[in-house]
Amino acid sequence: MYCGSCLRDSALANSLLKRGVDLQLIPTYTPLRTEEDDVSIDRIFFGGINVYLQQRFRCYRYLPRWVHSMLDHPRLLHWAARRNLPTRAQEVGDITLSMLRGTEGNQSREVRKLVRWLATSARPDVINLSNMLLAGCLPEIRRTLDVPIVVTLQGDDLFIEELPESYRRQALEEIRRLVGCVDTFIVFTEYYASFMSEYFGIPTDKIRVVPLGISLEGFPAKLPVRPDRYPTIGYMARLCPAKGLHHLVDAFVRLREMAPRESVQLRIAGWLSEHDRPYVESQFEKIRAAGFSDDFEYLGSVDRHSKLEFLRSLDVLSVPTVYREPKGLYVLEALASGTPVVQPRHGAFPELLAGGGGRLFRPGDVEGLARNLHEVLTDHQQMEDLRRSGHQSVHQKSHINGMADATLEVFLGVLPR
Repeated sequence: MYCGSCLRDSALANSLLKRGVDLQLIPTYTPLRTEEDDVSIDRIFFGGINVYLQQRFRCYRYLPRWVHSMLDHPRLLHWAARRNLPTRAQEVGDITLSMLRGTEGNQSREVRKLVRWLATSARPDVINLSNMLLAGCLPEIRRTLDVPIVVTLQGDDLFIEELPESYRRQALEEIRRLVGCVDTFIVFTEYYASFMSEYFGIPTDKIRVVPLGISLEGFPAKLPVRPDRYPTIGYMARLCPAKGLHHLVDAFVRLREMAPRESVQLRIAGWLSEHDRPYVESQFEKIRAAGFSDDFEYLGSVDRHSKLEFLRSLDVLSVPTVYREPKGLYVLEALASGTPVVQPRHGAFPELLAGGGGRLFRPGDVEGLARNLHEVLTDHQQMEDLRRSGHQSVHQKSHINGMADATLEVFLGVLPR
């Protein structure tokens, strides 16, 4: 699976390295899976197998160092990831809470291993964590290293809200306690800055908004001519209830019923877990039962090259999330391809579309989604206007270089003067 946060972090690291920044990208839990050059170090901290075993079996916390090193081997971690070991919030509440307790948790050995490496090998000027779920190590870092700490928030709340209630409450308490260890937080939108300030109890003057950016390599610099084809709707995200696949399927069926003479197609791409397979099969069955089985296609998970081809094959993209999306990389990628989007009016989407390129509908309103899709597909002037404004907005304002410059400015701002 390609993780959106991993893709964003990897792209940022690549861009900063090209600027001559001395940077080390540190994988945690599993090796990174990226779409471009993997610039991460060849060592993994908080390896998923070690974290899991140290939580479940007390004896594993005291095994020799060579055993722990073996369990952190990238090939073994890749193998474990493919075996669907527990990663869902509902299954790992105790591990989440233990990790947030740092040296007081069951993974204290892993915390000290990281801090020792930071102090003796990396010796950073600034530390940037990719989320607050890793923040249990911060008190020990503070005790050992005198360096500023930045944390990027990019969906922490979504994971926490899925924890069982008792773990959710305790995890929030631990995170709010750890906020004081952080000098600055980075978010991508004003919406998320306001929301996370209240959710984690972060003082507003500690939060910096750095607009999301993407690498535009491979995307057309000039708006491509729209080919003559059947109108095509696309979905590109993980296939799961939270991403709203069921809303799009219902809207597609409704749209075909509204305009039976228009052979609208639906193309779906994205990673599918075994846990979500029954849900996805039920959605595909809706399409077959409605008589439109010849008009939809599931392509599976796509790499970067296939993703670019997929986006070029669409006339409009929609990922009608049930939750309030904090990032929305797929929106920027669609617009960069010259493909308009139709998204719910919540989360990051209103700000991502402030420069044009899409339409917004009331969250959860399937009729509204179907109506907006129909209008975009049938009003050719509107479609061209959306294609042009979205493409121009992303290529001018949402390049990865802009995000890298703004992030570097945040890093420089927390350094001692």
